[in-house]
Amino acid sequence: MRNLIFALFIATAMAFLPAGVISADSRVADGSAQLRANAFNQPNDIRVSQLKAFLEKYNSPLAPYAGKFISEADKNGLDWRLVASITGVESTFGKQIPYNSYNAYGWVNGDYSFPSWNASIEVVSQTLRQNYINKGAVSIDQIARRYAPPSTTWAWKVKYFMKKIDSTGLSFSLEG
Repeated sequence: MRNLIFALFIATAMAFLPAGVISADSRVADGSAQLRANAFNQPNDIRVSQLKAFLEKYNSPLAPYAGKFISEADKNGLDWRLVASITGVESTFGKQIPYNSYNAYGWVNGDYSFPSWNASIEVVSQTLRQNYINKGAVSIDQIARRYAPPSTTWAWKVKYFMKKIDSTGLSFSLEG
């Protein structure tokens, strides 16, 4: 009986503790690298500022959608840098696309039109989760074999842009 009361006490106490952020962080370094997903997206999420600054550096029309990239990555358990990096490889971050297609991803070999940037980010993120990662393509090299065959450079280029996003330097002041 004492053990049962103790177990109930612990369970009750744990229910009122704030949930912490848990994430696995594997750097993309080689062909067997796993994708990193972060389960943290707050209004002041540093990733949004970092991705926006990176996309602005390339004069990308996708810069205002940095938050959408992050929220869809979190929603689908993707590395937050992945979809934006794919746009770098496929369309110079959305600058070289078929007119009004919102297809910065080379989707259907560029022969597909999305209704908006938001919709394109949603569809690509969800499809990467469902049709790639959930079906065993858990590294960038494995995704590349399905996403961009027969390219031997696609995965390397995506990893390159992911590292560039990481190295985007931001400086913030604590003063208002």
